[in-house]
Amino acid sequence: MSTDEPTPPTADEHDAHAGPHGYTSAKDEYLRRLRRVEGQVRGIARMVEEDVYCIDVLTQVAAVTKALQAVSIGLVEDHLGHCVVDAARRSPEDGAEKVREASAAIARLVRS
Repeated sequence: MSTDEPTPPTADEHDAHAGPHGYTSAKDEYLRRLRRVEGQVRGIARMVEEDVYCIDVLTQVAAVTKALQAVSIGLVEDHLGHCVVDAARRSPEDGAEKVREASAAIARLVRS
């Protein structure tokens, strides 16, 4: 595993994140969008297998990237509006921890 990849949560960390998440109410929409992205990626693989022109493949890669970015932005909004707000209501320390967590996630998205 490279050092740039996020490490999976430990059992204790996973339990701390258990329960309904900010995206739960939109879960079906997220799954629909991710399945569409999955289909687009399979289509790109077929394009490469069929030796499609480079620019056409790159155009499809850009479309997938944009679709994943849209999912990411939605998840960030849901996290801020649900998880961070709930934590801040519990205590300033919990809220600050969720803000740090969200900031780190946003930094990873910006670097990608």
